[in-house]
Amino acid sequence: MMWRSVSCTLCLFVFSQLSLWCVLATSAELDGEVQIEVLFKPEECTQKSKRGDLMNVHYDGFLAQDGSQFYCSRSDKAGHPQWFVLGVGQVIKGLDKGMEDMCPGEKRKITIPSVLAFGATGKDPVPPNATVVFEVEVYSVSRGPRSMEAFGQMDLDRDRSLTKAEVKAYLKVEYEKSGKPRDDPFYEKIMADIFRKSDQDSDGLISAKEYNIYEHDEL
Repeated sequence: MMWRSVSCTLCLFVFSQLSLWCVLATSAELDGEVQIEVLFKPEECTQKSKRGDLMNVHYDGFLAQDGSQFYCSRSDKAGHPQWFVLGVGQVIKGLDKGMEDMCPGEKRKITIPSVLAFGATGKDPVPPNATVVFEVEVYSVSRGPRSMEAFGQMDLDRDRSLTKAEVKAYLKVEYEKSGKPRDDPFYEKIMADIFRKSDQDSDGLISAKEYNIYEHDEL
């Protein structure tokens, strides 16, 4: 009788622990916890990435469930590293979070719950509710055209809009300051991508409203 009582008590304890674990796991999923493992970090870090920075990155995506690869930037778009502005939704939310405070040359393994990846619907070939893992390598980090300070520096004529010439001039200065000057086609490619994603009315200008995607009052 005593053994049965102890067994029932033990079963109840185990069940309660499993239930608690499920609750915690669900809570972690809802809270959108991103797990970060630093694989390599250079001894010198000239600039850590933050929201609004322009990043040049290679990344590979895998399904956490079976390790199968669903994306490789080295084989997509002629194999060039991807350009994007951090924290503005140009990549999935989990990558926006997981790539904060990264140095040029740093490598990370970032595990992202489905709520911050492709969600309940998935995105072919990623199935619904899938946790994904990205292996990321950062090539460059520069103060991007999404910081409020940068807008003021680019808007040379103070007309609250940015021309392609203003954006290009700003990018050239930033790269030259970091000791990595590039040729014109390099800047043209970045500039074209920025305008494609930001010039919502296609008038050849990035207005303060189009630029200020954070809806801050600094402008």
